[in-house]
Amino acid sequence: MLRQYELVERVKAYDPDADEDLLNRAYVFSVKAHGSQLRASGDPYFSHPIQVAGILTNLKLDDKTIACAILHDTIEDTVATHAEIKRLFGPEVARLVDGVTKLSKIETQTESERQAENLRKFLLAMSSDIRVLLVKLADRLHNMRTLHHIKREEKRRRIARETMDIYAPLAERIGMYGFMEEMQELAFRQLEPDASETIAQRLDRLRETTGANVHRISGAVEGLLRSKGIAASVTGREKRPYSIWRKMQAREMSFEQLSDVMAFRVIVDDVSDCYRALGIVHGRWPMVPGRFKDFISTPKNNGYRSLHTSVLLGSEAARIEVQIRTHLMHEEAEYGLAAHWAYKQGKDGAPAREAYPWIDDLLEVLQDAANPEELLENARLAMFQDQVFVFTPKGELHQLPGDSTPVDFAYAVHSDLGDSCVGAKVNGRVVPLRTRLINGDQVEIMKGKVKAPDPAWESFVASAKARAAIRRHVRHKRREELQAMGSKLLDAMAGRLQVALTDDILSPALGQLKLQDRPALELAMAENRLTDEEVSDALAPGAVVRAPRSRSTKAKAAAAISIEGLTPGVGFLLCDHCRPVPGDRIAGNRAPDGPICVHMIDCDLLVATGTDWLDVRWGAETAGAVARMAVVVHNQPGALASLAASIAANNANIVGLALKHRDREFHTDILDIEVESVAHLATIMAGLRQVKAVVSADRVRQ
Repeated sequence: MLRQYELVERVKAYDPDADEDLLNRAYVFSVKAHGSQLRASGDPYFSHPIQVAGILTNLKLDDKTIACAILHDTIEDTVATHAEIKRLFGPEVARLVDGVTKLSKIETQTESERQAENLRKFLLAMSSDIRVLLVKLADRLHNMRTLHHIKREEKRRRIARETMDIYAPLAERIGMYGFMEEMQELAFRQLEPDASETIAQRLDRLRETTGANVHRISGAVEGLLRSKGIAASVTGREKRPYSIWRKMQAREMSFEQLSDVMAFRVIVDDVSDCYRALGIVHGRWPMVPGRFKDFISTPKNNGYRSLHTSVLLGSEAARIEVQIRTHLMHEEAEYGLAAHWAYKQGKDGAPAREAYPWIDDLLEVLQDAANPEELLENARLAMFQDQVFVFTPKGELHQLPGDSTPVDFAYAVHSDLGDSCVGAKVNGRVVPLRTRLINGDQVEIMKGKVKAPDPAWESFVASAKARAAIRRHVRHKRREELQAMGSKLLDAMAGRLQVALTDDILSPALGQLKLQDRPALELAMAENRLTDEEVSDALAPGAVVRAPRSRSTKAKAAAAISIEGLTPGVGFLLCDHCRPVPGDRIAGNRAPDGPICVHMIDCDLLVATGTDWLDVRWGAETAGAVARMAVVVHNQPGALASLAASIAANNANIVGLALKHRDREFHTDILDIEVESVAHLATIMAGLRQVKAVVSADRVRQ
């Protein structure tokens, strides 16, 4: 453990103007506050915050950040308070400490809720001052280094999984690859101990046989570059066990089949030397096609810059990976944001948000989360590491998660563009919205007048921002639909009871039902959380509920369907694949030697017969159409009857029914239902989802 004077000397070595008194007071306060507390290893607890501070001195961080590291566990684990920290060490240090402190005292129902709220609070603090993230990463790194002292395997695995899913990607996002790789390696040992041990043993054997080759290859590359007038330092290193294991899993290969276990790093003086060195290496050894990446002209989101290539070396054509970068690029690749931390300029951490716009995107998707599980899922998606590089028509570069679609691109540009997206062109060609983008694609989004993302998009988008926005819209839309349904049910109930829904009637009724207001009552009725008897007894005690008269279902879809935008008298068909209904955004397309077909705007078949879309819309006289639904139902007596009763109660008619899957517990029914509009269909689905026998009810395509 670092002694007090050693820690202060470390800081003063790179920052002679550091507040020595602040560091000394923080050190003494932390030691006294933690007192006789012990860690799982048996060491005094205060050794942990001191070691965290020591890690941050290697990054040459400012004195207030070091003080925060020393004090970061005092509020959580001792009797110290935020007010006391603020009084003794100032508001800036207190704010940093509060940002790192967990919400350990909140009472939540589950571990996932506690974890999610801790993460939310930490990320909000990080968004206002990036130094909170630096302290948290150092804290997590030291905890991972001592994780093996924890006796409970379940706890070790939980901490390791959280590190792998959240903190290692966060380190990668700010370019701190040294932190990221060590955290991944330590977590890998806990999550896959057998695989970690096996790969480590094989690396040991490989090191014994290839050690001389590494020095020989490094010398050969360095000598070649120097002979061409380029001063370079070349080092060889083996990939870490986790990196090897991940590649083996992704490519379904054995250890022996991997040909690039060793990587060589070439460090030169300036950018022009990087490209000269690349040309010399490619001129001497054959390049492996598809393995060249230029992260200098197009840096990663975290600012990482380097040239990556693979070449075939020697008579055995051994494949080696070569990374070429400048000294500054190498320092930034190791320490990322911390590599150019300007404590002398007095930066307070907030400007980092301009350099790392993903922080704002991450906050946006977290705020859209409906529950703890969704929050954690969004956080993991938002920090997804694989990237694809695409361009706007104006040449602006956007980095998206791997397997992204035009919908992900639209939301990456702006949330409003995503909400109003109706189509896309990739490299000048109209494509379905579910098309996967690849590096170098130029994407143009076709924008509609209405902001209404399709719920079906959630099944194929890859980015957390897009998924969160779609889910938010679906939740709001579903709530509006349920609210409208509940309003109708309440008005119908009042009509049967012959009571006026005045404040004199509603206030005592709401009190009896323990609800806040009329919208809450309507929502409870729509969700079947209240029976008719409960509501009627609250509105008119002692009254008898008269069952509503059954109304004959009209064959709405049998009426003429009107499509505007076509020449009068021209025939058309509704696509049998997507089955549009009034209210869906639609477009027309003329098949070769065939009639015009009307599709939903994101139908896979829309572009199958040509690229010219017809601007069409539903006519005012359209009475309805047939929609198709998939309903998963518990395999129990009366399930189909309750399903049909719910559909009938919402004034709809089943015109087709097929059993798609059936097993011991569930069966899936495909239903064709006559509906008036998208809103009517949504009401039917909302009603079905409230039926106890129904597991799920969703609109489907052919």
